[in-house]
Amino acid sequence: MAPTGHGKPRILVTRKMMPDVERRIAAAFAASLNPDDRPMGRDEILALAASHDGLLLTSFDKLGPAFIPALPDTIRIIATHSVGYDHLSIPQAEARGIVVTNTPGVLTDATADIALLLILGAARGASWGDRMVRENRWGATTLVSPMGHDVSGQRLGILGMGRIGQAVARRARGFGMAIHYHSRQPVAAEDALGTTYHARFADMLPQCDFLSVNCASTPDTRGMVDAAALALLPEGAIVVNTARGDIVDDGALIAALGSGRLAAAGLDVFKGEPDIDPRYRDLDNVFLLPHIGSATPRTRSAMGHKCIDNLLQFFRGERPADLLTRA
Repeated sequence: MAPTGHGKPRILVTRKMMPDVERRIAAAFAASLNPDDRPMGRDEILALAASHDGLLLTSFDKLGPAFIPALPDTIRIIATHSVGYDHLSIPQAEARGIVVTNTPGVLTDATADIALLLILGAARGASWGDRMVRENRWGATTLVSPMGHDVSGQRLGILGMGRIGQAVARRARGFGMAIHYHSRQPVAAEDALGTTYHARFADMLPQCDFLSVNCASTPDTRGMVDAAALALLPEGAIVVNTARGDIVDDGALIAALGSGRLAAAGLDVFKGEPDIDPRYRDLDNVFLLPHIGSATPRTRSAMGHKCIDNLLQFFRGERPADLLTRA
C-alpha cells in the first residue's frame, strides 16, 4: 500500500471515503487509500505509517492507548474523520509534536436528527412495533396494549449544550418540549433558545422526562450517567445517547430498563462498539442503532473534506482550522 504521487505530502487513509473525498485526496496528496474498506489493525497501521507524513484516521479504527507513542517519526499530523477524539490521546500527541485535527460543525444536523429519531423511536415503540409487523403479530394489539409514551409537551434534559445539543433543542421545541440543560457553563443568551440552565447535573435530572446525552467523552464525563444519576430521573423517564457510549454506565441503564424504573432508551453509541453489552438485545424497550449519527452522504463527504482542508492547511505551514493539539 505505497503512496502514489511524487513531491506531495504522503497521507495514509485507513478506511474507504466518499468518492468525491477520495478524488480530492488523490489529487492533493501522495495518498494510500483503502478502496476495499478493509479494516486495518493497529500493528498494520503502524507499519504503513513509516512511509507516510500524515494519517487520516476514523473513530472505527481500533488503535489502543499505546498507538501514538508507537508511531514512527515520519508522522507529523493526524486528521480524524470524527468530532469525537476519545480514540486518540491528545497529551500523547502533544508530547510527540504531532498535530491532531477533527471535524466539528459539519455533522451537527445529521446527529441531532438521529437524537430526535431516538427520542421518538424509544418513546413510541419503533423497535417493538416494527417486529410486530414483520412477525405477523399485528393482531395482538388492543386498545390498551402495547403502549408507547408521549413526546409532545414533555420535559427534555440535554447533557452537553454544544453545537449538537443546541440543534437537538431547536428540534425539540417543535414538539413543544420544555428544555433543560447542563453543561460546564451556560451558553450565550442568543444560543439558549429559551432553555433552563442547571449548573449541577443532579439538579437537572428530576426535571427530565427525557434525557439526551450530547456531551463529549472526557475523564469528567465518562460514566456520568450512572445508577445514582438514573435514580434521580422521574419514574418512567427515557434516556437517549448519540454522544459516546462510555458516558453511560451500561449495567446501571440495563438494570433500570429491566426493572421498569425507566420506560425506554434509544442508543446510537455504545461502550466497546460494535461489541456491545449483549443484554441490550434482550430488552424490548430499547431502540438500537449502529452508530449512524453522521451516516448521510452529504455529512460524510463534508467530514472528509474538512479532514483534507486541515491537512492542506498544515502542510502549507498554516494553523489548521480544527486543531485539537496546542500549537
